[in-house]
Amino acid sequence: MRLRRLFGAAAGTVGLAAVSHRALRAYAGDLEPALDGRNGTFRWRGLDVAYTEAGDPDDPTVVLLHGVNAAGSSGEYRKVWDALAADYHVVAPDLPGFGRSDRPAITYDADRYTEFVAAFLAEYDDPAVVASSLAGAYVAGALDASGVESDDADVSVRALALVCPSTGAMPGPNPLARALVRSPLVGDLLVDLATSRYSIRRSNADHGYHDVANAEPEWLDYQWRSAHQRGAKHAVAAFVGGYLNADVDLADALADVDGPITIVWGASAETTPPEVGRELAEDVGADFTEIARTALVPHAERPSAFLDAVRGGLAE
Repeated sequence: MRLRRLFGAAAGTVGLAAVSHRALRAYAGDLEPALDGRNGTFRWRGLDVAYTEAGDPDDPTVVLLHGVNAAGSSGEYRKVWDALAADYHVVAPDLPGFGRSDRPAITYDADRYTEFVAAFLAEYDDPAVVASSLAGAYVAGALDASGVESDDADVSVRALALVCPSTGAMPGPNPLARALVRSPLVGDLLVDLATSRYSIRRSNADHGYHDVANAEPEWLDYQWRSAHQRGAKHAVAAFVGGYLNADVDLADALADVDGPITIVWGASAETTPPEVGRELAEDVGADFTEIARTALVPHAERPSAFLDAVRGGLAE
């Protein structure tokens, strides 16, 4: 009798989780663009990858690549978007599996993102690139032709700005964690818990922002809605499982970049401290700027200081 009640309670919990997951997804609704501008779709390997562009198309192009997390999107650049668009033709995609881009149940890994970055950058004539977090490693891999198994490997940039880039010292793949998050019902429940408003705000406060008050309520709402789009759990499962961590030596991959490199770091970043960024900058001959009172997203916390740090390199 007790066993029967136990199974009944378990079944009820799973059923409630399924209903709750569908309700949350419906409540999130369709995601609107996070940035103002002209919206387009880049077709890549059967996927529709959403992007926004602004500024004069005749101006030099700057491609902005957002970092990877459970609620990642191009909206990460919302605080510097208009200022950059005043001087450049700016383009910001939502990486596959994130934001408004397609989120199919495919295998997401660092190689896939590196190859996407190579293909996307190849669409533009010698662009400058601003890349945040893990996207920095994907750009480095795309520029290192030996690291891209793709016909689109011939990529060059006129300037590169990296924001707290991944340095490769990250955990390797965990198949069990990925499988658990990808699983029906249980995976949905785990993702819903990990991407609740409370969890997203705590993540912002713990390591994303120096002062979580800089993550405005409207942005928190957008992050939550982005994390509850259909298919959102598949890229999140790869992220949680460590499959999106690129095995690339940034110093080696960036050694042959011809244009200026700027590395920007938040002084309060803890996952990878500024000392690591300073050493990387010395290795590759890059300009290094540490911005006080910011963590992993200095462009969202102190946009004016960030723009001052990158404008010189982008102009060259």
